[in-house]
Amino acid sequence: EMDATGAQEIQMSALQPAELWQESGRWYAYGPEMWRVKDRNGRDFCLGPTHEEVFTDIVRQNITSYRQLPVNLYQIQTKYRDEARPRFGLIRSREFIMKDDYSFDRDEEGLSKSYNDMYDAYSKVFDRCGLTYRAVEADSGAIGGNRSHEFCALCEVGEEEILYCDSCDMAATSERADFKDAIAKEETELPLEKVNTPGTKTIEAVCELLGVPQEKSIKAILLVVQEDVKEKPKYVAAFLRGDRQLNMIKLVNALNVPEYTVDFADEAAMGSETGCVGGFTGPVGLKNCTIVVDTELIGAKNMVAGACEKDFHLKNVNYGRDYKADIITDLKLLQEGDPCPCCGSPVKSARGIEVGQVFKLGTKYSEPMGLTYLDENQQKKTVVMGCYGIGVTRTLAAIVEQHHDENGIIWPMSVAPYHVVVELIKPDDEVQAKLAEEIEKKLEAAGVEVVLDDRDERPGVKFKDAELLGVPIRINVGKRAGEGVVEYMLRRGGDKLELPAEEAIAKAIEAGMKVLLDATKNGIDILNDVDTMPEWRLDEVAWEYNMIY
Repeated sequence: EMDATGAQEIQMSALQPAELWQESGRWYAYGPEMWRVKDRNGRDFCLGPTHEEVFTDIVRQNITSYRQLPVNLYQIQTKYRDEARPRFGLIRSREFIMKDDYSFDRDEEGLSKSYNDMYDAYSKVFDRCGLTYRAVEADSGAIGGNRSHEFCALCEVGEEEILYCDSCDMAATSERADFKDAIAKEETELPLEKVNTPGTKTIEAVCELLGVPQEKSIKAILLVVQEDVKEKPKYVAAFLRGDRQLNMIKLVNALNVPEYTVDFADEAAMGSETGCVGGFTGPVGLKNCTIVVDTELIGAKNMVAGACEKDFHLKNVNYGRDYKADIITDLKLLQEGDPCPCCGSPVKSARGIEVGQVFKLGTKYSEPMGLTYLDENQQKKTVVMGCYGIGVTRTLAAIVEQHHDENGIIWPMSVAPYHVVVELIKPDDEVQAKLAEEIEKKLEAAGVEVVLDDRDERPGVKFKDAELLGVPIRINVGKRAGEGVVEYMLRRGGDKLELPAEEAIAKAIEAGMKVLLDATKNGIDILNDVDTMPEWRLDEVAWEYNMIY
């Protein structure tokens, strides 16, 4: 599918020099997930978690003119990330295979075309993998850029939470989803009042004591930003409505710092610097910290907030009169049942496994790394970039999560390690062995991927292993081999059929050919591989190929 878009495959080194990452500014920003190493001369390198810098470097060495653009390069290669909590097998691991692609265009219009081409290509890839998935708006994270879509395979064990609306096209990860502010009621600002609230350290407790709904309270989240261990930590106080949940990614983006530098603050240490008091912190009177206020609080009137004094809260707190923000932004986490930010209908949630993501990078890498070209007027212009990734090992895991039963994997034909397993029931029976080998050879000659199980094991063990491995088609060669009759069975809900061996071979070839024909429909010319096809199929395939095009 990548080749069908005009992309070219190359292979870059997994070992990358620090200088390239320092040029882009990510040597520090990427954080502890990057495996950093030194060579014998003390020079810094990393094991590539991704390849934006390296691809930018190779293009800037080879592209000088607008006539050479656009360029689209990809690779399929091992990546390394020092994940804090590797889990779920191949879904989150420290070493994994990725298909990563990078587009280089003259302008935003060209980038939009490349982005849409990759979006469509990824949709075809995941369709052909047999996945039930959803493409949703996503946060760009450490990769950066101004627009991104994530392809999520729907699955209960997935790490991603997806919010979507049945009434419109809104779909986004929980990290990225916007939140539609509630319309504030018109109220007259009342005088600020300090009240005694002993032992009420939670929103629930203070609202119950004062007899106010939680939406009339202000929640405080105290954080510390430690960008450099040698420097003094910076404190942050974030405020939002008491009945809302904080979206940490939105806060990190608002602060414009790497995610790994942000953590929850030690309340005692922060208190001595800022005047906050654990459980009783509000926005009034805080000092020496960055105050981030959610957009919903700006118009809210007469709110309840901590008084920055133990066992006391403030009533009738109003933005502008009583406190101000250093940053005003949407901090809220959209949750199931909340109003859709686009149409207002209640949103629904699902879980998924991220299997791919596409990014509009713009000039995030090309500008600091000096990737330019000369236009028609010999004017120097900055190349506009996009990047696109598929987690190959993750996709494998997602397919298994969606295609299995109590007996094991059920591989879709398009991604099965073998299309057919031939089970030789009695390896020491010459008639059975001869027929099994003939079936194997004919299937291989037809381009069908086949494995012959001639182990000296009980039939039940072999059948169980075949089900566990999930090979789509099973052909059992047993007691009727002398008559040329075999058992033909599909892994997914198929009945066991007794068929002449030639008919079983023909059915298996037909199933295998359908996979190739589906590839043809998606723009891949399988007629380049005619050596793998039996002559009796070529005319039929050529006819279908011509009908498609």
